[in-house]
Amino acid sequence: MSALTVGHEPGQDWEALLRFREEGQWPEGSKVEIIEGVITVSPSPSNNHNEIAELIHRQLSSIPFELGIYHEQTILVPSRAGAYIPDLVVAPRTDVVGKGEQFIPAAATELVLEVTSQSNASHDRISKVAGYSAGGVPLYLLADRWAPGGPTITLYGEPRGDVYRILSARKFGEPITLPAPFGLDLDTSAFPCD
Repeated sequence: MSALTVGHEPGQDWEALLRFREEGQWPEGSKVEIIEGVITVSPSPSNNHNEIAELIHRQLSSIPFELGIYHEQTILVPSRAGAYIPDLVVAPRTDVVGKGEQFIPAAATELVLEVTSQSNASHDRISKVAGYSAGGVPLYLLADRWAPGGPTITLYGEPRGDVYRILSARKFGEPITLPAPFGLDLDTSAFPCD
């Protein structure tokens, strides 16, 4: 199954769109996001997709305890009509735990990771880059297995409006450096390329 979009009432306000997402009857195991005001339903990711997220998670385990590493945590960007579910989110524990919510504001994060799937890679490369930047996510890491020039990992930073600066781009197999508060080189040599 590839990603599909779900219709909703034209001109529907943000709160109504969020309720529709939360109350809808979606296929079990699917990821339901709002991307530029459109509900997008994606199948669960492949094993190779999950392996990349797992390998990155393991390497981030040395970060300060005050920062948590969360899988598939919903990030809200109301200004872009976005409710995204990235593969990993690094955020202060105080902004996540005990809040009684199912989401956190984008600006509360330190880093967001998306691993592309073939069916919706353009969302990760275009719509979510703009959305995360507009939401104030300081660092956006994109592991793009389906990049036209071959599998690539790109680190975006210094958000201004809906535009990031590319801080670094590497082919899978080459290390990529994450700045403070991480201060580490991510090893990408074991990332599956298909």
